[in-house]
Amino acid sequence: MVSLYELGLEERDRVNPAFGGGFPKGSIVLLEGSHGAGKSVFAQRFCYGLCESDTYVTYVSAELTAGGLIKQMGSMDYDIVDHLLREQLLFLHADVDTRDTINQRPGPEEAGGRELITKLMQAETMWESDVVIFDGFDAILLHDPHYEAISEHGDADDIMQNMITYFRQIVSQDKTLILTVNPDSLSRTALRPLRNAADVYLSLEMESVGSEVRRNIVVKKFAEMGNQVDDNIGYAVQSGRGITIVTRTVA
Repeated sequence: MVSLYELGLEERDRVNPAFGGGFPKGSIVLLEGSHGAGKSVFAQRFCYGLCESDTYVTYVSAELTAGGLIKQMGSMDYDIVDHLLREQLLFLHADVDTRDTINQRPGPEEAGGRELITKLMQAETMWESDVVIFDGFDAILLHDPHYEAISEHGDADDIMQNMITYFRQIVSQDKTLILTVNPDSLSRTALRPLRNAADVYLSLEMESVGSEVRRNIVVKKFAEMGNQVDDNIGYAVQSGRGITIVTRTVA
C-alpha cells in the first residue's frame, strides 16, 4: 500500500481526494505555472493542509517574509500562526541573510553574492521536516551566482543534476519535496532534468472563456498515487476560502 502525506481539510474542500489522498512519501513534486497561475496559492494550501494533518513542514519562499506569508494565508483562512508557534512549521525567506541565520553562524559577504544553493544544502535544520516546500525555486536558482555563471555557458543542466542527486538523498528518507517553478524563467536545459526527476509533475494552466478565467491543473505525471487522480483538475481561488476544486468539462 502506498504511504502518503495527506493534504487534509477533508470537510472543507476537495483538494486531498483530487490528488488521490495525498502526495507519496519519498517523492519530488514539481508544480509548474506562469506568473499568476496560482503556484504560491497551491503551495500555501498544501502547507496548511499538511500541518493540519500533523505533518512537519518547512516552507521556503523566494518572495514573502514571515509576516507576508501569515497575512496572505490568513486572507484565505489558512491560519498558520499556531503551527509556527508550535514549531510544526518552519518558515524561511530565501535571501542571503536567512541562509546564514539557518546555521546560526554569520558569514562574510562573498564577492559576487552568496551561493544560495550551496547554503541550502548545508542548512541541516530545514531538512528535518517531513515535507519541504520551495515556493519560487526558479528564483532561488536565478539568484545564485554560481548557477548564473554556469548557465551563461549553456551548462545549467549540470547544476540541476547535482541538485537532483542531493534531492534524491533527501527523499530516500521518506521525506517529500514540493517545488514551484515558473517555466518562463528557466531554460529547457535546466527544466528537463527536473521534470524527468519529478515523481509528481503538475502544470497549472489558465484559459479565458468569455469574462471568466478558468484555472486547470494538468497532471503530467503522478507515480505511486493512492486513489485515482484525474488527468485534469479544475480549481478556483476565492478570498476567505482559498483553493476550491471545481467540476467542469475541460476542452
